Amino acid sequence: MQNFLDPAILFFVFGLVAGALRSNLEIPPPIARFLSLYLLMALGLKGGFALAKSGLTTEVALSLGCALTLSVLVPAIGYALLVQRLSRFDAAAIAATYGSVSAVTFITAVQYLETRGTPYGGHMAAAMALMESPAIVMAVVLANLARRRKGPCAAGQPHGLGKVLHESFTDGAQLLLLGAMVVGLVTGEAGQKAMQPFSGDLFKGMLAFFLLDMGLLAARNLGALKGTSLWLLVYAIGGPLVHASLALAFAAAAGLSVGNATLLMVLAGSASYIAVPAVVRQAIPEANPSLYFGMSLGLTFPFNILIGIPLYSSLAQRMA
Repeated sequence: MQNFLDPAILFFVFGLVAGALRSNLEIPPPIARFLSLYLLMALGLKGGFALAKSGLTTEVALSLGCALTLSVLVPAIGYALLVQRLSRFDAAAIAATYGSVSAVTFITAVQYLETRGTPYGGHMAAAMALMESPAIVMAVVLANLARRRKGPCAAGQPHGLGKVLHESFTDGAQLLLLGAMVVGLVTGEAGQKAMQPFSGDLFKGMLAFFLLDMGLLAARNLGALKGTSLWLLVYAIGGPLVHASLALAFAAAAGLSVGNATLLMVLAGSASYIAVPAVVRQAIPEANPSLYFGMSLGLTFPFNILIGIPLYSSLAQRMA
């Protein structure tokens, strides 16, 4: 219940209500884009400052290793399950969506931990960056294999893996996150004091504004799920819970702290609705966008923001 009293979460709920009422309330796309870039830059700086204090420890290495393993394991399991009921293209697209991560969900989880005074490692922002691309690469490879199974004509113009790799690793948002982290790491405590008004004081308000926009978008994308199989709607909630449970097992085996275990669960349990759909729409045009986009933004994102984050945190605390 305490999570719902957080101003940022309440603005998200307000956005959901306004969107459901079909209000004309709207955040202009350029402003929404600016807010997204601001949050990533501030998060990168925070991570860099924290990493400058802690240095490269065993937990840092274990956390990044767990993140990288999950980034391969989650989409592989998802595809194996989804392909039993969907076309190979839809299965690959949805597996990529749920195998990748949501930066906004992660940022909200970071704010949740900070509000409750739960320490976490700044390197978890690097873990988020590591987990974004492998699922996309796997999905494109699986889609190209599916085209070849259909015959030479269908496989004539597969989306080149080299192009996908370039798009994945040079994506502007991801580069900004990593670049800001390097700046924070290099400047350390002096940089943190200088940037405090930007990366500290403004952060909560900017996040609330951005979550308002996300609430509006989520409500307006629920309509895309009409006629969708009940099995897929269950997967949109059940899948993240299974993925987060898998991350909890990894965190327990690696002996991660409560904060880092929570963030690892959030990363594994989230689904991309920005980076992956943008690439998949071009790389796997055979897939139905209303499935992977509607499921991730219409159901999984609100579930994680309202219920998932406090649930994952509670489970991580019990593990400890």
